[in-house]
Amino acid sequence: MKNMKPDTEIDSLYSDLEKMSTREMLTNINAEDYKVAEVVRQQIPIIEKLVDAIVPKMKNGGRLFYIGAGTSGRIGVLDASECPPTFGVSHEMVIGIIAGGDTAIRKAVENAEDDAEQAWKDLQTFNITENDVVIGLAASGNTPYVVGGLQKAKENNLITGAIYCNSKGIMSEIADYSIELVVGPEFLTGSSRMKAGTSQKLVLNMISTSVMIKLGRVKGNKMVDMQLSNKKLVNRGAEMIVDELNIDIEKAAELLKKYGSVRQALAAYKNDNQ
Repeated sequence: MKNMKPDTEIDSLYSDLEKMSTREMLTNINAEDYKVAEVVRQQIPIIEKLVDAIVPKMKNGGRLFYIGAGTSGRIGVLDASECPPTFGVSHEMVIGIIAGGDTAIRKAVENAEDDAEQAWKDLQTFNITENDVVIGLAASGNTPYVVGGLQKAKENNLITGAIYCNSKGIMSEIADYSIELVVGPEFLTGSSRMKAGTSQKLVLNMISTSVMIKLGRVKGNKMVDMQLSNKKLVNRGAEMIVDELNIDIEKAAELLKKYGSVRQALAAYKNDNQ
């Protein structure tokens, strides 16, 4: 087992933060953030393989699960919760699970991440099957909740992915697809909500967006299946219809109201005007 000091705990490159001016702090944080995208870019070949493994499983009725604790868990819950409004999919298609349950989204739950058996118990409440995919998120790569969940998922023949920010992470030895995002020391030593969290968010954006495109939930470059849950999105949907059909905005809004989604409005109009 790997037990050396995690990359996420290495001392900051900056000292005496409290003596910096506001501009100095912001400039230095931004300088560190610039490093993140390049680290993510280097992992694209592995991210590609994971996406291409997820898609056929989901086409066969499978689901995508994220498991994590603390900041990593919250990032997973965030990405999962944004899939239904963005792509019009069921809330049961991409599911984020955080150690400590929904309470932990807002408030830390003591010792929740230290239970190596709980993640699999949480996954089992969803009647998990071999069609499902589990991605573990942990900045250190060693969080017992996530490590234990990935181990059990692997034992039960599920495809597994790992997104972590430590070259000494145990998760690298378990997952089928290991995405190692060693972003270097944080501006504030050990604060993995910063660069580590940003890198995980970027990768989940890439995974979920790419998967949904390959599942046909996007047309051209438009979110044609988005949920019309507020006036802004209704207006955006009408403008999509205007751009696609070259009709006036009033007619587009009428079609959208009648058919309830951009995709269905476009299909109905084209069918009626063949």
